[in-house]
Amino acid sequence: MSSANQPSALSGIALIVRRELSQYFGTWSGYIIAAAMLALSGLLYNVFALGSAPRYSNDVLSDFLNYASGTTMTAGLLFSMRLIAEERQTGTFPLLASSQLSDGQVVFAKYLSALALIVIYLVLTTPLAGLVFINGKVAFAHILGGYLGLMLIGSAAVAIGLYGSALVDSQLVALIISAVTLVVLLLLWITSRVVDGWLGDVISYLSLHDKHFRPFMDGTVSTANIIFYLSITAFFLMLSRNALEARRWRA
Repeated sequence: MSSANQPSALSGIALIVRRELSQYFGTWSGYIIAAAMLALSGLLYNVFALGSAPRYSNDVLSDFLNYASGTTMTAGLLFSMRLIAEERQTGTFPLLASSQLSDGQVVFAKYLSALALIVIYLVLTTPLAGLVFINGKVAFAHILGGYLGLMLIGSAAVAIGLYGSALVDSQLVALIISAVTLVVLLLLWITSRVVDGWLGDVISYLSLHDKHFRPFMDGTVSTANIIFYLSITAFFLMLSRNALEARRWRA
């Protein structure tokens, strides 16, 4: 990309992000998704993380982060399922495809808009994490490390949801495809237990949550785990771009 075209590309990406955010904030869908996930997070926090018996504050926070990872991934799928599928349903995708932006830039802009919603959602969950300080004490670094993990796993879920949205025209089908993909990646750790040798190690490593998110639950930030989630995000964004290119060639 030449330097002369770079500003127009950046402005085009920013325009798509603003449009997507305005559509979410201009309708009830974004508020309903966020409210439902916040209510579920609060319920899980009170029933399972706090419980009825006295517990150490670090354990309460770790359990909260564990359950919050589930609601964050769910929110990521729900926020991203409409990003491209809705464009085709409403007939606006040809206008988007005829813009100066490449397919990769369109995908990246859509991803940024959903990621921004995930960041907003996570900010809204911080009072739940802060409740730990009322009856206990935890290291602030534990919270920061945990929320970094939530943002990373949420980013991966957004990329997976965007891939599902790029494959089909129906938002519901897109959600089903991305949810099945996400569940398969989450359950790989079970498969790894019945596979011996190096292949079992590879399958275990590819599990989206078990090995890579648990350190974040304890406030431990690892470069290797950060790279893993960024790689998963980049991989599904690449698949989304390829899906758009394939559909354009077929058209």
